[in-house]
Amino acid sequence: METVENRGRSVSWAAALLLGAAVAVGLGVYGRLHEPGSVALYTLGFSGQLPMKAWLSTVVLIFAVLQVVTALWMWGRLPGVGTAPAWVGPVHRWSGTIAFVVSLPVAFACLWTLGFRSGDVRVLVHSIAGCLFYGAFAAKMIGLRLRAAPRWALPVLGGTAFTLIVLLWLTSALWLFTTPGSAKI
Repeated sequence: METVENRGRSVSWAAALLLGAAVAVGLGVYGRLHEPGSVALYTLGFSGQLPMKAWLSTVVLIFAVLQVVTALWMWGRLPGVGTAPAWVGPVHRWSGTIAFVVSLPVAFACLWTLGFRSGDVRVLVHSIAGCLFYGAFAAKMIGLRLRAAPRWALPVLGGTAFTLIVLLWLTSALWLFTTPGSAKI
């Protein structure tokens, strides 16, 4: 029999997931309806917008890997190491914060200058993954604040966000780095 408290938790988690879905859909709709800019607004000192996005995405990926390693360590799931020392928690939080902040100029450049595109499979997958990442991230951040989260919720949302970051990197930065002459700094 479900208690009122359990029902409230379920509603809270449903709301977190719905908000995440709304973020993902909202970004996709905006990206699709927005008329893409014809020139990059900024390059942050890189030779162009695409190299900027590729290199910043690589930084995001590195911090995302650190996120996974520290999460596994905190939860006692990292093989071959003992209990996580006290500094692992703050490293986990700060690596996530850094990854998110570094991702913002990349996401803004994607949405503003390129929009949601579906010209070929790689670009379509990249556009969908970008929208889904921010939706999963929003749901995870809200989920962190909810009491009595189901044991599976945060690892699933964190794993989803990580998987999407890897997919985004594979469909953008790796593609650019392996295209001859295009990955200049």
